[in-house]
Amino acid sequence: MDVELAEVRAFLAAHEPFASLPASVLGQLPSRLQIRYHRRGTQLLTAGQPNNVLYIVRSGAVDIVDAAGALVERTEVGGSFGASSLLSRSGSLYTITTIEDTLLLVMGAEVFTHLVEHHPAIRTYYAELGRDRLRHAVAVKQTAEDRSAAWLRMRLDEMTSRRLVTAPSHITIAEAAQLMTTHRVSALPVVEQEGLVGIITDRDLRSKVVAAGVDSGLPLEHVMTRDPIRVSPDLQAFEALLEMTSRGVHHLPVVDRGRLVGMVSSGDIMRLQQADPVFLVGTIAKQHDVDSLAALSGRTALLVDQLLRQDASAADIYRLLTTVADGFTRRLISLAQDELGPPPCAWSWTTLGSQARRELSIGSDQDHALVLEDTDLDEAAQQWFSDLASRVTDGLARCGYRLCDGDVMASNPAWRLTVPQWQVQFSRWINEPHPDAVLHSQIFFDARTVHGDPLLLEQVRRDALSLTPGAQRFLGQLAAQAVERQPPVGFFRGVVLARRGDQSETFDLKGEGLHAIIELARVHALAHGLDAVGTLDRLHAAAQATGASSLDELADAFEFIGHVRLAHQNRQAREQRPVDNVVRADELSSFDRRHLKDAFSLIRTAQEGLSYAYQTHLMN
Repeated sequence: MDVELAEVRAFLAAHEPFASLPASVLGQLPSRLQIRYHRRGTQLLTAGQPNNVLYIVRSGAVDIVDAAGALVERTEVGGSFGASSLLSRSGSLYTITTIEDTLLLVMGAEVFTHLVEHHPAIRTYYAELGRDRLRHAVAVKQTAEDRSAAWLRMRLDEMTSRRLVTAPSHITIAEAAQLMTTHRVSALPVVEQEGLVGIITDRDLRSKVVAAGVDSGLPLEHVMTRDPIRVSPDLQAFEALLEMTSRGVHHLPVVDRGRLVGMVSSGDIMRLQQADPVFLVGTIAKQHDVDSLAALSGRTALLVDQLLRQDASAADIYRLLTTVADGFTRRLISLAQDELGPPPCAWSWTTLGSQARRELSIGSDQDHALVLEDTDLDEAAQQWFSDLASRVTDGLARCGYRLCDGDVMASNPAWRLTVPQWQVQFSRWINEPHPDAVLHSQIFFDARTVHGDPLLLEQVRRDALSLTPGAQRFLGQLAAQAVERQPPVGFFRGVVLARRGDQSETFDLKGEGLHAIIELARVHALAHGLDAVGTLDRLHAAAQATGASSLDELADAFEFIGHVRLAHQNRQAREQRPVDNVVRADELSSFDRRHLKDAFSLIRTAQEGLSYAYQTHLMN
């Protein structure tokens, strides 16, 4: 191989996707390429022009512009273009112009087609809009030899395959104890006509029978715990652990559509991963004052660091951080109630925003409200809820959860309303969608009960969701907000390139990436009256409702950007710097930069589709 071909081979070997080719194929490829030089300002392709080659930028750079003149991407050294028209065998969708003196490697259609057909890495890389490539990148982010965090995703129905031992309520206590001993189980569900009516555990036998001197010949129903807490089989392991620790139990019956399908114990979960940091949740539940809770707050950053090292997904890390925040919230509520006494009426402590969506990150702020029973509250009752909200809000701030800049917190009287008051408020927000109304309503659509009566919030949400599918003006305003802030088109020599061609050294992973997906998912979900709250759940539910696979693909973008964001925040926390969402382009690896471009491209395409559907350019 002569020197020039050797240099081309080395260049290809340093850039994806050609770096993934076998050495023998890579060695032959340079001789099958042409080299072309173009001066700055040369128009290589125009929109609609046929194209039968792939261009690879050896030096210089090109701008890719759509039919409306908007910058789609700036491709620099190592990048390539022309693949989409080659694969679709149609004219170019874009006009492509050199912005510097540029040296190109040119691959003919026959060579390109052969590589795509015989090498999956090439085929995946050049898949339409990088969607398959991004999905592969998400998998790479989550793959490692150490899979010790995998149990976080394990559902209870994956843990309850063992044969279930049950008993009827009429057998004696002694017979139940013998049954538990024979089958070596520490808890026995009590079942009548296939329905769960109670449970008896080893601890019950010790405390309720032996220590209390109860006759073991009595029927089991005399000492069993009636109507025990039960969970769904799709609950994840760490969520089940939180349920146990917050309620002070060690066994949970797993019930599916009213039928008992299994049992899970704290021991079952602990055996999955004895040393996993999720046990922080149990420690939180045992603290007796705000000072001791605040002392635990520093462990949150350590959890993220450990989980990133274990290659847990961004979604799993978000859920764990949310679980920890829920734990702090519940314990602070419990401590406040110890001081204030019983509540004057039924109520729901409702978390909003990212915590409600189970998408909490490092350094997140507080967003919450109170939904109160439909009753006339006297001054003393109103003061009780005011005191509760102040104690919990201040406590969360001491535990590292910042106060909301917009004062969207239960300590604000405007966010402490009865069910009818919330229903009226939602009706106004939806029917009179001025900017503040749209902002507040979208916050409250992302709502979840953390403590109290969930049926109160459900009444409000059910009523609001019934209004949204036909509220085209309201949905149009939401859509306008969802497309207003578009992500950057890519990176050029260590700086971020905005769609209009401006350059900056930094960009906001949340504001210019994740938040756009969150808003897109919310619009699609509300347009179809879907009750999902989490962004991924909304995307998948909307994809199923509409048949739009592009919504599932946005989920990959959400995961990838989220992982990059958490890694960035983790570096800041380790270096004891303030945590934020703003990343420098030169901090990113070439892998992350390349696949962020794919993610941003998916977001832009989704925004363009939503903008067209709701004619957002007509919104004021």
